[in-house]
Amino acid sequence: MKRLFLDSNGRVRNGWWILIFAALMFASRFVYTPVSRVLQGWGAPQEALEPLRFVFLLLVTWICVRLRKEPLSSIGFVLNARWARELGVGSLLGLTTAVLAVAMIWAVGGVRLELDPARSFGLLAYGLYIFLFVALFEETLFRGFVFQRLIAGAGVWVAQLALGLLFASSHWGNPDMQGGTLVWATIELFLGAVLLGLAYLRTRSLAMPVGIHLGWNWAQGYLLGFDVSGFAHAGWFHPQLLDRPQWVTGGSFGPEASIFAVVVDVLLIVLLWRWKGSAASARSTTLGDAA
Repeated sequence: MKRLFLDSNGRVRNGWWILIFAALMFASRFVYTPVSRVLQGWGAPQEALEPLRFVFLLLVTWICVRLRKEPLSSIGFVLNARWARELGVGSLLGLTTAVLAVAMIWAVGGVRLELDPARSFGLLAYGLYIFLFVALFEETLFRGFVFQRLIAGAGVWVAQLALGLLFASSHWGNPDMQGGTLVWATIELFLGAVLLGLAYLRTRSLAMPVGIHLGWNWAQGYLLGFDVSGFAHAGWFHPQLLDRPQWVTGGSFGPEASIFAVVVDVLLIVLLWRWKGSAASARSTTLGDAA
């Protein structure tokens, strides 16, 4: 019976930690919902509540790592110069790959881009704010505690497969997720989860995954004006989809349902796979400082 709960080192098995995390997440809903309603009742706009989901998720994560007698930094939050640098590099990668996917759609005659008369720098800044907290929430949820416990307990490939499928299926309820869109968007979202997981594995930090996620969503939505995972956004440009198959343009779901998004995902996965990463050099620096 003891071996069912404890590993050979006498520590609680990783599977139980995942169940503890899931139970705490479920319990947090009973606090999150009334807190959100109270804040809205006090006149807080919906935009001001955007960080709330992330705050509750971070609290649940903190409880789990404290129970394990580990710091929150063990999850991948070390707010230093390296973290900021990798966040910036990740954001640039996400933006570049999103623009590349749209450029491919444009090159085959799938879209015409026009400047939106209502464009503004304020809207671009607002989009950064919104998608920053989306990225922080989703990367902490899908590449944070659960992902890392799965790696420790079952290995990298199981963790990548399981969280990739979970990430993709969590979008199945989004608008316009049906037919061919369901197939292509699921493939793209799964590959996107794999590359984000690889970004974590190469850095052992959440900075680059958060940055890639942020840059990708922001460039699609508030810069280029496409729908993001089925949700409409007003951008700097106003895209006009032309008479091409939906698997080319992504249709009303957005570029994530396009074959070209799959292509750039594969390109970025190869790039990250070939990159040795920054995790080893960071550990060396830490050991050198300690010495």
